[in-house]
Amino acid sequence: MLHRDHPALVLAPMDGITDAPMRDFLGGFGAFSYAVTEFIRVSQEALPVKVFRREVPELEAAGKTSTGLPVQVQLLGGDPERMAGSAVSAVKAGASCIDINFGCPAPVVNRHDGGASLLRHPCRIRDLVRAVREAVPAEIPVSAKLRLGWESIEDIHENAQMAAEGGASWITIHARTRTQGYQPPVYWSPLGVVRQSLDIPVIANGDIWTLDDFKLCEEQTGCRHFMIGRSALANPRLSHEIADHLGLPTPNPLPSTDWLTNFQRLADHIGQDSAAKTILRLKQWMKLGAKHGDFARFDEVKLAKTVPELFALLQA
Repeated sequence: MLHRDHPALVLAPMDGITDAPMRDFLGGFGAFSYAVTEFIRVSQEALPVKVFRREVPELEAAGKTSTGLPVQVQLLGGDPERMAGSAVSAVKAGASCIDINFGCPAPVVNRHDGGASLLRHPCRIRDLVRAVREAVPAEIPVSAKLRLGWESIEDIHENAQMAAEGGASWITIHARTRTQGYQPPVYWSPLGVVRQSLDIPVIANGDIWTLDDFKLCEEQTGCRHFMIGRSALANPRLSHEIADHLGLPTPNPLPSTDWLTNFQRLADHIGQDSAAKTILRLKQWMKLGAKHGDFARFDEVKLAKTVPELFALLQA
């Protein structure tokens, strides 16, 4: 799915946003190399095959969206045995690649031994990666997503080394600590140090909002692999701009700069039989576009109750 010698642009997992319809829709832009699912929580027991087929419908289609975007399954949990068993189930369901979440900063997740809470225990990172690596076939890549640390950005050096020792095929690093959440600043330079110290690829992630941001990240990290999430929605054309810079093929035309056109395309893509989900996804996108992009009408439409009402307000 990811090759050391080939650049890549990855669609980030965003809990509650990048579900299967959104992955399918954004994959249709034609600029991403692959997408990572929202995390699938492993808690009291190893998850059965049916959970992965329900949560990741792409597994029924060779692990790709209807627009052809490959999808990687992400697991979150703190028990090596249960994580390993869940990874086996995911592979039986059709997963061709497994990612382990060591980066989620949500307090409810961290209180229950998941996500970024593992950053305080480097040896557990190694043990979790190793357990999953040894449980699934050798041809199935196992990767890990990390933050720089819980409080200190220096923690990334040991944690990244532990993930590599566990057998990670590559790692993704979000360039903030857990205590920062999503607050600025990001620290890209440590990613370059980690990249040079390891014999596996490093995917750079965090606050790549513009092409200039991307170029600065590229310069400071030396990375050839990148992940974007919120910015892919705040600026739908950014994925194409980055892919073009990396020399990646972009077979589909640039997304429209007209927000209304894009919103209508997503609504049609999800389908009117999912009206509640459709309006939720539209408002999530609009909020990101208002906060980080140039969509200026969120306050006018955020109280709309139905999709027709939403579009009536937008078209007014």
